[in-house]
Amino acid sequence: MVNHLSENDTSLLENSFEEWEENAEKCLRNEAFDYIARGSGAEVTMKANVEAFQKWRIRPRVLRDVSERDLSVSLFGHTFSSPLLFAPIGVQAIVYPQGELASAKAASEMGSLFITSSASSFSMEEIAAEMEDSPRWFQLYCSLDDSVTKSLVQRAEACGYSAIVITVDTPMLGFREADLRNGYSPLEEAKGIGNYITDPAFCKLLTKFPQEDLSEAIQKQVDIIDKPGLTWKDIEKVRTYTRLPILLKGIVHPYDAKLALDYNVDGLIVSNHGGRQLDSAISSLDALVEIQKVIDGRIPVLVDGGVRRGTDVIKALALGAKAVLVGRPYVYGLTKGKTGVKRVIQHILDETDVTMALSGTRSVEEIDSSLLVKVN
Repeated sequence: MVNHLSENDTSLLENSFEEWEENAEKCLRNEAFDYIARGSGAEVTMKANVEAFQKWRIRPRVLRDVSERDLSVSLFGHTFSSPLLFAPIGVQAIVYPQGELASAKAASEMGSLFITSSASSFSMEEIAAEMEDSPRWFQLYCSLDDSVTKSLVQRAEACGYSAIVITVDTPMLGFREADLRNGYSPLEEAKGIGNYITDPAFCKLLTKFPQEDLSEAIQKQVDIIDKPGLTWKDIEKVRTYTRLPILLKGIVHPYDAKLALDYNVDGLIVSNHGGRQLDSAISSLDALVEIQKVIDGRIPVLVDGGVRRGTDVIKALALGAKAVLVGRPYVYGLTKGKTGVKRVIQHILDETDVTMALSGTRSVEEIDSSLLVKVN
């Protein structure tokens, strides 16, 4: 396993998710921390995401010669150094001034896939420039205005993003009590507007250029970023905009997984939006088990939600995930900039590597459900 940190940084790897979260809470404004850390409603879904991993125990094999291990995975013709991907998270400038530029650079230096959010603080082109030739996907919120959706997709393809991830579980924002209590929206602070104020289709909807009247641009983004009328026809429409693979993020029902096959979607990300949308929803890991039965290997299925440790990564892979997205942990690390992001990801990767060895597996391809036992 390659360590991507300098010798001076390795002493800082002895952190847990709980410590990263605690450090972030100390560093950030209360409303910014709550925006990242909290979920919707009573946060039942958010807690369920984490608890679902505890239902499974690893049953290791021994005497397997694990002196060499390979964490690489392949998706859509590209090989990545590990199965750990950077989940799309917007408004990262509320955590660190350079926001996604720092996170994307960290991913680039570690050979990891970075997924850029539609609601990023910086434009997709600026983020791409930080990453140079490193792998990246673009996450799309289908806009209320189709011209903006089309423009965002085609810009992403033009600047080197190799897949489009359509988030489908956000026809409107979830009932996020902490944000309501704080009266807080980072969009209203213009922290997630980077892709919009640089978009020609979006700017055509304004009476003034964003440089002249940013408040109008902020309000317009708030008005059109979500599409309550989103349907499968919109997925078909996005297909006409691009030749890139299309993944749907936010699938938790097996019937929707079956429809995704019918609509020739290229991949799925099983996700409940980190517990930030529908409260009391099924956990991502539990949904993964059901969806895998429907998909049966026909398209890649990834999972997002509740991943805190390397043991979680191994469990998700054993239950059929092709790769695993990590979100909150790396954003907590972002309070320390690029170096903090790398520390967090490296820590999870190191534990993944050790867990693989101690479970008696030498590659991601060898990890399957025989490695796990479900417990009450």
